[in-house]
Amino acid sequence: MKTYTRGVPEGELINRLKALQAVLEERDLDAAIIINKPDFFYFSGTVQQGWLYVPREGPPLLMVDKEYNRARVESSLERVVFLSSIQEAPRVLDEQGYSAPENIGMELDVIPANIYFQFKSLFKTAGIVDLSTDVRLIRAVKSGYEIKMIRRASWLADKVAAKVPELLEPGKTEITLAGEIEAYARSMGHQGIVRMRLWGSEIFYGHLLSRVSGAIPSYLSSPTGGSGTSPAIGMGVGHKKIERNEPVLLDYVFALDGYLSDHSRIFSIGPLPDELLKAHDAMLELQALAKREGVPGVLAGDLYEIMVAAAGERGYADHFMGVGDCRGRFTGHGLGLELDEFPFVAKGETLPLEAGMVIAMEPKVVLPGKGVVGVENTVVVTESGLETLTTIREDVVVV
Repeated sequence: MKTYTRGVPEGELINRLKALQAVLEERDLDAAIIINKPDFFYFSGTVQQGWLYVPREGPPLLMVDKEYNRARVESSLERVVFLSSIQEAPRVLDEQGYSAPENIGMELDVIPANIYFQFKSLFKTAGIVDLSTDVRLIRAVKSGYEIKMIRRASWLADKVAAKVPELLEPGKTEITLAGEIEAYARSMGHQGIVRMRLWGSEIFYGHLLSRVSGAIPSYLSSPTGGSGTSPAIGMGVGHKKIERNEPVLLDYVFALDGYLSDHSRIFSIGPLPDELLKAHDAMLELQALAKREGVPGVLAGDLYEIMVAAAGERGYADHFMGVGDCRGRFTGHGLGLELDEFPFVAKGETLPLEAGMVIAMEPKVVLPGKGVVGVENTVVVTESGLETLTTIREDVVVV
């Protein structure tokens, strides 16, 4: 017997849909069609295959082709219908009393071109415009419910980091240690899937990198890359054996009931060289600075520049967030249902911080041949600054 559960409270969906309909009113759009999985879940409460039609006024219509019965249970939306094919959408909308839209907003940053053209052919007289930035801005400010969900994930992320000293030993390969840590995370409810929005980006739990591996760049938008298990993967954990007196970076995401927490900690078997310890302490100072300066109203790009300047003052201008052309132009990223949400604490970003935004702040120093040190924490913007949700010790843990 199948057992389905409802996860997102009805009040949450109501408030989210009201915010979306306010955007439709402001932009003079007749409707939005939501299909991207994280957005679809955010506004409907389910990820079963379908299409969410949100009119400017009135109740939304959730059209599901697989799995309809499950979606009816998981979503608290009143109007849920079975739709065997998207080709039937215009007819079903008409039967349900919805006027034919003249203009439609869609998530054009992520939907494939063929789906875009499919909807253009279905709604021949309607214009389709990009609604992705508006949707991402709505999702950027978390509700109390969402922050509670991220707190739960953060608590479990700390438990994962606390497990590392029990498993870390010389001669063990990165991939072996990663498998042991990931099995432990899975036993505590890690959902496995870590969703990212940027096209072509993907990650499996996170990065576990030792010494030279931590300084190997990759295609991923991250200060760390890693060798990966082969060129087919091209980043992340590899087959290198972990040695004594080298930094071991654990940069993992805990994904629980849809919501993510992201943090990094540094471990070593035996003490690290003073050069690395000094750099790590400098990154802790930058984090403390960001926590004070990251108040509502400050521009995300200005907070980035504050951190870059502080890194330069401490002598790490050439190794902060990477090296050379591979150096990242960000020090933090929003997260929630996806790992790359607004706001981005990055060069040139003009989005002001708001109370309720959740960010993974990650000041790091990358030293080729020596490894990566630094810290990352999931934080929430409050009226007085950044509150840290991942709270396990931040100094280098020596085993």
